[in-house]
Amino acid sequence: MKTINWGIIGCGDVTEVKSGPALQKVKNSRLQAVMRRNTAKAEDYARRHQVPKWYNQADALIHDPDVDIVYIATPPDSHHDYTLKVAAAGKPVYVEKPLARNYTECLEMIEACQQAQIPLFTAYYRRSLPLFLKIKESLEQHKIGEVRFINIVLCQPPYKQDYNSDQLPWRVIPEIAGGGYFIDLASHTLDLLDYYFGPVTEVNGLASNQAKLYQAEDTVVANLRFKSGILTSAIWCFCSSVREDKVTIMGTEGEISFSTFMEHDAVMENRDGRTSWPFNKPEHIQQPHIQSIVDQLNGAGHCPSDGLSAARTSWVMDQILADWRKKNGILL
Repeated sequence: MKTINWGIIGCGDVTEVKSGPALQKVKNSRLQAVMRRNTAKAEDYARRHQVPKWYNQADALIHDPDVDIVYIATPPDSHHDYTLKVAAAGKPVYVEKPLARNYTECLEMIEACQQAQIPLFTAYYRRSLPLFLKIKESLEQHKIGEVRFINIVLCQPPYKQDYNSDQLPWRVIPEIAGGGYFIDLASHTLDLLDYYFGPVTEVNGLASNQAKLYQAEDTVVANLRFKSGILTSAIWCFCSSVREDKVTIMGTEGEISFSTFMEHDAVMENRDGRTSWPFNKPEHIQQPHIQSIVDQLNGAGHCPSDGLSAARTSWVMDQILADWRKKNGILL
């Protein structure tokens, strides 16, 4: 089995624990180089994580002959351009979620990688976590019968930094993120449901900025229909007084409920009674997902999250926010 040498573009917070160390710990994998525009921060990251090389220019890392695959861990506004550069260099690419700011950018990234005949992976890593795989297995075994309806609720109070109008987090700046926390967080749940039930074919939604803390939407409601006919209702509110995170999948013989982010046990209730499964969060939450990428590159496995599946989630979010973006002059 070949050792896969990684390079990271954008070695910021998300790579400190969630992903960066995993690149060193999975089998047949090594973190060879990192890039950040701030040279001192790139060098500091490399020193702390025992990485041989660091750069302050993305092109230098992309064309480093010792780098086999590039992990793009920057905010979404640069995913498109960096992916096209990596594809032009003929190297596989692993992109943080969401894949891009909108569906159009996703399609251009997919096309570039297809033309270069290289794989495009996406960091929807919940597809590789044991808890969510257990849920998928139970659904496929019809443990709750035929699924009829899904309900999604994600509510939370504003973050402290949301009140700082002079230095807002990039996640609520539409030009960078594609929208607000809805894009960043709802994408995980929507992607999981795509993994469980396949593509969404019909979408309608409403968005609003109720707290007026930033330009992006802070409250979103939506209705979805999957190709299979399953219906879904959803509410995402990032200016609530309470914190709630629950997805409920209702079938003809029971239901499964779980939390996407709160790391609660998942619960299945059916004719056999009540069953719960613990979250068991890995130390580095992307590690199982990264292992699947390394295995695929070595011809010994398959990563469950690629450009095509990630683009479907971006399409759903685009449909939900279409009217909001138009009415508020948000052009991406």
